[in-house]
Amino acid sequence: MNFQGIDLNLLAAFDALMNERNVTRAATQVGVSQPAMSAALSRLRKLLGDPLFLRSADGLLPTPRARELAAPISQALRQLEATLVRKPEFVPHEAKLTINLGLSDYPAFVLLPSLLAALEEQAPGILINVHAFNDRDHAVDLLDAGAIDAAIGVPPTHPEGRILTRPILQDEFVTIIASKHPAARRGMDMETYLSLPHALVSPEGQRHGLVDQALAQQGEQRTLVLTLPQMFALPTIVASTRMTGTVLKRIALNSPSARKLAFFPPPVALPEIVFHLIWHRRSDSNPAQQWMRTLIESVATAL
Repeated sequence: MNFQGIDLNLLAAFDALMNERNVTRAATQVGVSQPAMSAALSRLRKLLGDPLFLRSADGLLPTPRARELAAPISQALRQLEATLVRKPEFVPHEAKLTINLGLSDYPAFVLLPSLLAALEEQAPGILINVHAFNDRDHAVDLLDAGAIDAAIGVPPTHPEGRILTRPILQDEFVTIIASKHPAARRGMDMETYLSLPHALVSPEGQRHGLVDQALAQQGEQRTLVLTLPQMFALPTIVASTRMTGTVLKRIALNSPSARKLAFFPPPVALPEIVFHLIWHRRSDSNPAQQWMRTLIESVATAL
């Protein structure tokens, strides 16, 4: 069988470059020097008659030909690895390791307590190190840099082949108001909703959210008196004021102030929010990481 000068080392180099979009990090992943990785890229370019990767402000940018080759090469390498390399069995209750998780506020509040309880029972030697991230694309930066092993949040703005995602948790919005408020007895129609002062949760500090977009489509506008970045603070604020707010249901239900709140469906149609488990392709076949991802998914399903 003649592969026309292509060897597995070149394919592994290509896969690493697709994963890392950086020659130095790709060299580290494969276990070679930076000059050796650069030489492999030169050989690949000559062999395939394509530049494959172009330099950009965001790192190496794959050409259309590279994107076309990425999935078949990655799958072939994974199959060879599964066939030829015997990996040590991962035994959760004997494991001693640290897992770095990137969590947005919602999963940290809703999912993390149950996840830690499951780890305490099944793998007490695993340490969880939580990292915050500013937005969905910041999580990708942390994964690329190897600062986190996985993240839980909304999926990246621009999906990339090296970043894998799986939906694990969803929630719906509810409109809340203090149960002692007169509007809590009357109900929450559009007229009542618009007559109230509103609080908006916006991690980015914006004064226009999903509710405002939905209202604008109907030619309506609400009166904002508060914007804040922390969604879990909103139920307690609403419970002790005349404000109303619209927040994800589990945040309100799990709040210490839940008994002081009245819950209503929002008077405008809002989408469900889906949270994804997000990880880098380089850790896709790691036994410990696979086990942890399965555990996270099972905990999320049970919520």
